[in-house]
Amino acid sequence: MPRPHFLDLTDRGLSRLGQEILPVLYRHRLLTAGQLTQLLRPAAASTRYVRRQLEVLHGRGLVDASIRRTSRAGELLWYTTALGCEVVESGGEIAPRAYRMTEDAAASQLQEHTLAVNEVGLAFVQHARQLGDECGPLDWDPEVAHRVRDGDSRLGDEAFLVPDAVLRYIHTTPTGHGGQQQRMLLTFFCEIDRATMSIARLAAKLAAYARYARYIPQPVLGRGRPKASGYRREAWRARYPSFPRVLLVLDGASAGQLAKRADDLRALAAADGRLQSAVDLHAGITTLEQLRRQGPFAPIVTPVLGDPNPTDVLLRPSAAAAAAACV
Repeated sequence: MPRPHFLDLTDRGLSRLGQEILPVLYRHRLLTAGQLTQLLRPAAASTRYVRRQLEVLHGRGLVDASIRRTSRAGELLWYTTALGCEVVESGGEIAPRAYRMTEDAAASQLQEHTLAVNEVGLAFVQHARQLGDECGPLDWDPEVAHRVRDGDSRLGDEAFLVPDAVLRYIHTTPTGHGGQQQRMLLTFFCEIDRATMSIARLAAKLAAYARYARYIPQPVLGRGRPKASGYRREAWRARYPSFPRVLLVLDGASAGQLAKRADDLRALAAADGRLQSAVDLHAGITTLEQLRRQGPFAPIVTPVLGDPNPTDVLLRPSAAAAAAACV
């Protein structure tokens, strides 16, 4: 699989790997040396070489590290410094992000959630390698805001939907015609719950996805009044060829407890008319452990609505969605 483009940092005395590490850290905020090794040097027998490059980057003020709160051995979690962010952004290969990791944020209680989000991305990357698909170290974006309601942006959660990550994946399947293959771009809205969010809040996030699937923005006239005629297309169509699949990934508890959480979420979803009428919403639940072991296209995903049996639902878009996603 091709490696991500690297920045022109040769004048800083960095190796190719050092140049690859910096944009990956910038994009994903907080990573362990083990995660970076699996993303960038999966054939390596240890993390030694990656750790050595991180030390070089640290010596040049481009990255820093925080101690993992749950680690007794003092495992380090790496992130880009303000200088490192400026260097990545000046390279022009990655869209600048308003959010920057700070020393306080890196040491906060959000450590494990950030690492879990990246574990989901890593699971997709690893299984893409095995299947001959395409999903690389830069193919997911954390916390991308999507407006779901017109009006004052100060409404916060009421105005915006912010998935934990938006992940892009190109899946290749044989067509049966002379060895030709069909390539399909799959986009996922990923939500990761480490058994810390209430089931009611998880259900509310699903309702926000249903609202986004239907949301048609209205141009605004003076004094915030919407124009009468308005638009006729849903906002998501300007970003995605088909509405992304919603993948809820559970972690942070025993398998039995996670199964109960999934059942409770399905029960709340079944009682919500907003979800029942959202025809474009394809949402499923799995666990991080299943995703790691079996991959995203195994029968490990329980649909949020309908049949309670795990399925390979992620590979079953509608005919219209499949046609739109072909690349």
